[in-house]
Amino acid sequence: MGAKQLEEDYQDLVIKELSEYRALKVRMKNKQEQAASGITNLFPTLLQCEQKDILKLTQVQRALDEALDPIERAIIEKKYLACGEEKDIEIYLALGIKKGRYYKKKKSAIYHLAKALGIK
Repeated sequence: MGAKQLEEDYQDLVIKELSEYRALKVRMKNKQEQAASGITNLFPTLLQCEQKDILKLTQVQRALDEALDPIERAIIEKKYLACGEEKDIEIYLALGIKKGRYYKKKKSAIYHLAKALGIK
């Protein structure tokens, strides 16, 4: 496997984990809301993997908080964690950075997350 393919593979894995993180965050908020209302098992559960999900949520949050600089964090939040799908050009214009710097920061953000999460 070449270096370029390996880089694409870890990028795909990081993006997949970020997408799952967004869903896990909603799941945990829903669970807290249900507990506060005194309701349990509002929706049926097929798999019991709550501990793993909580750990994954915590570790991705830590990676976002501690492994990225502010620009990298803003790029990841706008590109992968926002509800809508923003185009790269919209993001770098909104952040006030040049196209080349945006792509370097985006690549380094994904690399730092991969490293922090043990994917790379």
